[in-house]
Amino acid sequence: MGSVKAALVYSSRLLTTLKKQTHVIYIKRTLLLPRLTVFKRTDGRFVPLVRQSSSTAAGAERGEDSFLKWFLLLIPATTFGLGTWQVKRRQWKMQLINELTKLTTAEPIPLPTDPHELNSLEYRRVRVRGQFDHSQELYVLPRSPVDPEKEAREAGRLSSSGETGANVITPFHCTDLGITILVNRGYVPRQRIRPETRMKGQVEDEVEVVGVVRLTEQRKPFVPNNDVERNRWHYRDLEGMSSVTGAEPIFIDADFGSTIPGGPLGGQTRVALRNEHMQYIMTWYGLCAATSYMWFAKFVKKIA
Repeated sequence: MGSVKAALVYSSRLLTTLKKQTHVIYIKRTLLLPRLTVFKRTDGRFVPLVRQSSSTAAGAERGEDSFLKWFLLLIPATTFGLGTWQVKRRQWKMQLINELTKLTTAEPIPLPTDPHELNSLEYRRVRVRGQFDHSQELYVLPRSPVDPEKEAREAGRLSSSGETGANVITPFHCTDLGITILVNRGYVPRQRIRPETRMKGQVEDEVEVVGVVRLTEQRKPFVPNNDVERNRWHYRDLEGMSSVTGAEPIFIDADFGSTIPGGPLGGQTRVALRNEHMQYIMTWYGLCAATSYMWFAKFVKKIA
C-alpha cells in the first residue's frame, strides 16, 4: 500500500515537472519566433511548427498590391500612346488628301509617253487630242457614279441608293502623239451600257480630252477575275486591256469637263481617302481618361 502511494506521488511530481518544462519551452520559443506552436507526437517528442507572422503576411500583400498597381497603369499609358499615334496618322492622311486634291485640280500638262515618267504622275491632270474608237469599248462593272456631295450625305450609312452601272473604257488615238491610249470616258447606268442606247454621245470627230493619269490596279481580295471573253472587267488591268484593244498601257480618267452630251458622265476619279482617324482618336483618348480615373480612384484615393 505504501509503495502504491509512493508511485502515485512520484507520478504526480513528474507530470507537474513536464507541464512546467512545456510552458517554459513555449514561452522561450514565443519570444524567439512569432506564434510558435508546440505539438507532442506519440513517441513523446515535442515538434515546433512556425506560422507566418502578421507582419510578414502584410509585407507580401503590399508587394502584390505594388505589382498590380504598376501593371494596371500600363492600360492608360498604352491607350494614350495609341491615341497619339492616331493623331499622327490623321495628319499624314490629311496631307495626302491635300496633295491629291492639288494634283487633280492643277493645270493640265501634255501627256508624256515615257513610262517611267508616267509612273510618277498618277492623279496628275493631262491634256490629249484625238479620236475615240467606239468599236472596242470595255466595261468596268459594277460601278456607282462618283458624286462627292451625295457620298458625304450617305457617309456612315449601312446602305446607299444602290444605283449601279459601268465605267466605259474606250481606246483613244492621240493625233498629236501618234499613239493610242485608254480613256475612261465615265459612268453610264446599267440600262445604257450598250452603245446603241447612247448613240448621241458616240462622237467620231476629233476632240480634246482632259483627265488624270491612272496606273494599273492589283486585284483585291474577293474581287472577281476579269472576264475578257464577256467583256466584264472588275479592276483596272492595263496590260490585259492593252492586249485586247491594241492600245498602249496608258490610262487616263476623263474629267467632268470632258463629258460629251449624251455620252458617259466624266469625272469618275475618287480622290477621297478613308479618314476615320478622328473616331479612333476619340476612342483611345476616351479609354485613357476612363482607365486613368479608375486607377487613381483605386490606388491613390483608395476608393473600394
